[in-house]
Amino acid sequence: MKRDLLSIRDLTKDEILGLVSKAGRMKEELASGKLPRTLAGKIVGLIFLKPSTRTRISFEAAVYRLGGQAMFITGQDSQISRQEPTADMARVIERYIDAIVIRTFAQSEVEELARYGRIPVVNALTDHSHPCQILADLLTIKEKRGSLDNLTVAWVGDGNNVANSWINTAARLGFSLNLACPRGYEPDAKVLEWAASERIGKIVLTTDARQAVKGADIIYTDVWASMGQEGEAAQRKEIFRSYQINAELLSAAPSHALVFHCLPAHRGEEITDEVLEGPQSVVFDEAENRLHLQMALLDWLIGSKGL
Repeated sequence: MKRDLLSIRDLTKDEILGLVSKAGRMKEELASGKLPRTLAGKIVGLIFLKPSTRTRISFEAAVYRLGGQAMFITGQDSQISRQEPTADMARVIERYIDAIVIRTFAQSEVEELARYGRIPVVNALTDHSHPCQILADLLTIKEKRGSLDNLTVAWVGDGNNVANSWINTAARLGFSLNLACPRGYEPDAKVLEWAASERIGKIVLTTDARQAVKGADIIYTDVWASMGQEGEAAQRKEIFRSYQINAELLSAAPSHALVFHCLPAHRGEEITDEVLEGPQSVVFDEAENRLHLQMALLDWLIGSKGL
């Protein structure tokens, strides 16, 4: 039976923890030159309908590191730009390659691709969720803290796709998540409702950034205007001004708190240079771990298939 990763909800708690542990082991194997080439003879299609730096490069590198071949596809390179039905595309592509990694707009597109295709589909970002990012973040947290136990995460800023994925993860793993968002910019209400129905973890929604970071082990932010929201950028700068991760806000958090940003960062907007380059920032280690998590994920889906 094939597996997909469309959302963190597709994974059990044990699978999340297993992928994080596997990524850590594969990181060590890569560093020692002992990484097994478990994707030899495999082809992974990378369908990217949105721009990407870290996601594209980390997935391509992961495929090559494991001995496979990556095939990069944009809308301009295929019939996607001419509105070929997703169901048709899925049933054709599955006959050529072994897995699909897709970055697109609507969550329904990746769900339809997975429903009609017989090969694994990985969500590399939609407007609704970004599961691979969060899994890599968990690897970084485990490396820096030694454990994912007794964890409190503070999200500060826009209730976007990454925030939705953090909510799903908190509901799966049972940690505390404080979300500080301006009114009208909260995460998806249905995601919050689902998380509440799981009755695992403590998720708090507030408009007060200082309250959110109080007691936090992790402080996380993202751009205030995501891809497709560029026309709102000026308005959002005014609305989100008090949600900037800066030295003053960090003073309200524990001294051990680590700062995360999924990048790219708009320095001077959602985060200051002082914080991004400061001793509490782990954003570049976080970015590196995208590679190691991607290796673990692909190996689990089409390689050794073990955790």
